[in-house]
Amino acid sequence: MARCKTDCVEKPIARGFEILGGFVGRHPWWFLILPMFISAGLGGGFYFLADREANGIEEMFTPMDGPAKHERQVVKQYFPQSDSNFSRLRLYTEGTFASLIIVTPGQNILTFTALKNIFEMDRNVTNMRIGAFAFKDLCVEKGGGCVSNSIFDIVKTPSDVNTATINYPYNGTIFIASEIGGVKLKSGLTQIESAEAIRLFYFLKEDNQTINTMWLKKFIEAASKMKKEEGMTISYFTSISRDEEFEKSSDSIIPLFSLTYALAINFSIISCLRLDCVRNKVWVATFGVLSAGMAVLSSFGLLLYCGMPFAMTVATAPFLILGLVMMLCQIGVSRFTGEHILVPAEQLRQLMLLCLPQLLPQWHLNRLGLLRGNRVDYITCIPFINKFTW
Repeated sequence: MARCKTDCVEKPIARGFEILGGFVGRHPWWFLILPMFISAGLGGGFYFLADREANGIEEMFTPMDGPAKHERQVVKQYFPQSDSNFSRLRLYTEGTFASLIIVTPGQNILTFTALKNIFEMDRNVTNMRIGAFAFKDLCVEKGGGCVSNSIFDIVKTPSDVNTATINYPYNGTIFIASEIGGVKLKSGLTQIESAEAIRLFYFLKEDNQTINTMWLKKFIEAASKMKKEEGMTISYFTSISRDEEFEKSSDSIIPLFSLTYALAINFSIISCLRLDCVRNKVWVATFGVLSAGMAVLSSFGLLLYCGMPFAMTVATAPFLILGLVMMLCQIGVSRFTGEHILVPAEQLRQLMLLCLPQLLPQWHLNRLGLLRGNRVDYITCIPFINKFTW
């Protein structure tokens, strides 16, 4: 009885793999050395990793086309802010700023000693430089100079605090409730009798975010080392503080990632060991892991060369690649031993002929699953998921 043949696709594929295997077996050094040079060249894209990192909370974890972003564009269009005539009321984002909060719990901060210390802190902050850029080059302006803190407009020098009268919440036309806290007023009046906290703001122009970020990081470092008198506490916050803490939490799991990668690599190699030295395929597993590593290096480096942002979630992608490679290695080892073939080129030819066509169904099923998941992830509006699928 005639039977229907179903190898019309497998046979030409197997023949093609056989020819490829024979060619690789006759020219092994080209296929060993050339991929290493290619991977090394493409891996140079990691030089741009620091510039391509995209771990901003709003940038990565909020919908790309969310209504809030469209409404912000409307505010930006009709109520634009100006760095040369700055007003906090016209900010349509949080802004680029640093904030210093000085508190004297249970004590009056509006004293000569405390204000002398605060004036010194302000001077240290405004004297910070990033290369050729001073604070006056980076700050937002109003009236031809850097926007100052209201407390310094009212109290010009520390000694003026003994004679100055400060009203709350408005001192004339100046709103000071956002900068002076823990206020106690004189009975029946709007004059401040004592206060426990002063908050200073330092807003920066948004035209050079790289320099701004460097200045803000230097501010955080300086604020953590500021001298203060007994009974005084200093807190600080910047527009990048949340992103900095998010990056630190990401960096804290790098040792765990390294341990997990080491365990996965060792398991992948050990699982291909055999008690029979002839059937032992430990080198197949070793080069399989090496190939997975080179694939990650080359693909990530190429995307960084092309300007693709790098999100921390992408660091989990090598697990998927390593898992796929080791699955193919395991199936290949189980399908073929080749102990009766002594010529390496012939052994590789037979391996490609016998094993790879049988690996194709597993490979295609795996790829179809990944492509289906990636398509769903690619069309999502959450950027960090979108970046992961690339």
